[in-house]
Amino acid sequence: MNTATSSAPSSAHSTNTATSAVLAEDKTVAIVSYLTLIGFIVALVIHGNNKTRLGAYHLRQSLGLIVCSLAMLPVGLVLGFIPVLGWLTGFAIWIGFIALWAVGLISALNGQQKPVPVLGEKFQAWFNKAFE
Repeated sequence: MNTATSSAPSSAHSTNTATSAVLAEDKTVAIVSYLTLIGFIVALVIHGNNKTRLGAYHLRQSLGLIVCSLAMLPVGLVLGFIPVLGWLTGFAIWIGFIALWAVGLISALNGQQKPVPVLGEKFQAWFNKAFE
């Protein structure tokens, strides 16, 4: 009888350990996806081996931020030719992207599926079948 009671906590402990390991891997994909383009590619590889909802969610958010920032490059170049007002506008746009990136990263660090402000819901809609 003593053996039966001692195996139950061990089984529960191993289940908790396995669950926390899965959660840690989910968060790893989510976090790494925000760390530059190379981090996004690494997160894709990790996610390809073990697909998770949290990882897919943050890969879509990160991909949306990457696509939008690449789309803004020509706009930034044009604004660079406009003295002062163009420079300030371009600077404000990049600060906005950095803020969106930070919100996404913080959400990934907390293990939440929280979209980035303004564009996050659109990213999920645009890339809804990606990374599943």
